[in-house]
Amino acid sequence: MGIFDKPKLKWGAKKQDLTPDEQWIKCPSCNELIHQLDLEQNLSVCPKCEHHFLIGSRERILNLADEGSFDEMDANLISENPLGFPEYEDKSAKQRAKSGLNDAVVSGRLTIGGKPATIAVMDFKYFAGSMGSVVGEKIARAIEVATAEKRGVIVVCASSGARMQEGLLSLMQMAKTCGALQRHADAGLPYISIMTHPTTGGVSASFATVGDINLAEPKCMIGFAGPRVIKETTHQDLPPGFQTAEFMVEHGLVDSIVHRKDMRDTLSTLLGYMLP
Repeated sequence: MGIFDKPKLKWGAKKQDLTPDEQWIKCPSCNELIHQLDLEQNLSVCPKCEHHFLIGSRERILNLADEGSFDEMDANLISENPLGFPEYEDKSAKQRAKSGLNDAVVSGRLTIGGKPATIAVMDFKYFAGSMGSVVGEKIARAIEVATAEKRGVIVVCASSGARMQEGLLSLMQMAKTCGALQRHADAGLPYISIMTHPTTGGVSASFATVGDINLAEPKCMIGFAGPRVIKETTHQDLPPGFQTAEFMVEHGLVDSIVHRKDMRDTLSTLLGYMLP
């Protein structure tokens, strides 16, 4: 062999056989490396420690709805800029392009185990799931449709709270959604709230925590303000596990913690008990 000839590497894999780094995800809880395909097949739950990853609204609906039963409502509602907040229109347009959503909630009719309901699923990837006027309007409309058609209501929460760019109009959605839920309850129809990571701010202080049944995914964060804000305000040391779903079960805010793989069967059973 000449001195300028390169020896062949016998142990190396072909380039096309190499797995791209982006196909592997590190679990933030146990640091386990998980292949993207394995994670998707396990409903975005870590197979080692059962950490529940954030998932999108459409993926969650696909996991819950009977096949072919979901009928989306109010898909084209888009927030305006009522307060003239600087650059809000541009940021909203970028969020729509990046997320493929028109706002931070997807709603519609569906059946779960054959039981009729309407569902509103918040999506954290759009403005961190913040609640603006469109989010409140879509949830209120889903509740009103359920009342008129004698369906159950399911809301899946994942939110950083009220959207500051819409100011008071955002906070008004707390009262509007709860008013619709009261009329739904007066009609003798069930409302099931599902809290996922994170459920905070004005969402946790309104429709998220007033369900006939309040469910939560394991270890999700549930609270109004952040732990640092609360500690600085109260000047008190916070108890261990503060603002976790497990803490909320112990103190009565959450009725049950349900693993993602069991959520569909749990909802089907509850709707079967609670619908007229």
